[in-house]
Amino acid sequence: MIPGETVHSPLPWDLPWWMSDHFVFFGVLYAVLGIIGVGMAAAFIRSLLQTRKDSGHH
Repeated sequence: MIPGETVHSPLPWDLPWWMSDHFVFFGVLYAVLGIIGVGMAAAFIRSLLQTRKDSGHH
């Protein structure tokens, strides 16, 4: 990547990780998105398990 060139894609292999500002920004972005994704998956799985448990009592 030429210095001063903009990022063409948010994909990890297209980012200039050697630039500290890109590393911090995208590192925090991907960490937050990962945490949100894990939380949503956990809530979905818990709701499925709770639904299966509740439907067994009827």
